[in-house]
Amino acid sequence: MNKEEMIVKVLKALGHPIRFKIVKFLLIEPQCVCKLNENIEFSQSNLSQHIKILKDAGIIKGEKQGLNIEYSIANDNVKHIINMTEKFVEYYLNNIK
Repeated sequence: MNKEEMIVKVLKALGHPIRFKIVKFLLIEPQCVCKLNENIEFSQSNLSQHIKILKDAGIIKGEKQGLNIEYSIANDNVKHIINMTEKFVEYYLNNIK
């Protein structure tokens, strides 16, 4: 996979409302699927599919903690992507005429 294809993969992964919500929760603190499932009302299997897409895009990572896997943001660059996108949208919305 080349750089451009990976960029598209990351943006597609973040472009789904559920996956974006997962990332926003994980920016606050690492969480297991059970905690994510409390905040995102989907079946655990559906949530797991979204988590897999985020992992495959390198956005999140999972670490075994006892019987659970705790998911967290893969690196600080993800936080920068979210922050810059939010700033872009705020600027855009404030300057629509």
